[in-house]
Amino acid sequence: MYYLPGGKRELGESDMEALIREITEELTINIDPDTIKFYGEFSAQAHGHPEGVIVNMRCYTATFRGSLQAAAEIEEIAWLAYNDKPRVSEVDKLIFDDLKEKGLLR
Repeated sequence: MYYLPGGKRELGESDMEALIREITEELTINIDPDTIKFYGEFSAQAHGHPEGVIVNMRCYTATFRGSLQAAAEIEEIAWLAYNDKPRVSEVDKLIFDDLKEKGLLR
């Protein structure tokens, strides 16, 4: 199962602060804060949790500096295409559908 990178906000953190921290921790890159743009919000059943536990994802785009490397709890980085949709969580499937519809994922 693959997941999009990111995570939960810590106490007192904004979405932007959590995004920058999580991406640095998980992928060892530095997001340019001036380029962060809200992409969308998606909700679905949380993978591996009891029925009715919903995960809510707020997604952003941004440019970054550095080289992507798996770190923290990330085991591997993989570039996925739309036909890989069965390999991602339910909320990520919604994101894949949205990206495909907008011509951003093949």
